[in-house]
This record gives sequence, structure tokens and C-alpha cells, in this order.
Amino acid sequence: MEPPHVGVMTLHFQVYGCETVRDKKRVFAPMRRIWGKEPDLAVAEIADQDDPGLATWSVVTTGPDPQLLQHRLQEVEKAILARIDAPILDTKVEID
Repeated sequence: MEPPHVGVMTLHFQVYGCETVRDKKRVFAPMRRIWGKEPDLAVAEIADQDDPGLATWSVVTTGPDPQLLQHRLQEVEKAILARIDAPILDTKVEID
């Protein structure tokens, strides 16, 4: 049996209207509440935790087919764009 592939999508956001880190946490609460409960995903804020104007999050998934992982991460990115009120400055996807 082949080992599973791992897909990591890192999203870098510009956050407007947040004066404090607490305000930013409210904006990004759906990241954990929605996608953090998906059985095939793990989400974490990986950088810019102390900057209310920026946020960097990673979404990780695993599976047997790299193309399916790519598709899954693209669908998650579209859903995040629809739910999170912060523009994405950069998206990086790595699949191993």
C-alpha cells in the first residue's frame, strides 16, 4: 500500500477594520468552526498571530490521489473566500 499524499494550502490574508488581535479572531472564527470540524481537514493560523492587519492560515488534507487533494483544496479556498471577510493576498498549495 502506498503512503498517503499530503496537501497543504497556505493563505495569506489582508485584514481590514480590526484594531486588535481579538477583533481579528472574530473575523477568522469560522476557519476553525467550519473547516476545523471537517473530518478530512486540519486548519491552523501559522503566522501573523500578533498583527491585527494580517493573517496566515494553513489548511491540510491527506489522501491517496494528488488530483483529488488539489480539487478539495480549491473548493475549500472558494468557500473561505465566500465566508471570510478578508481578501486573500497570496495562496500557496503544496502536494507531496
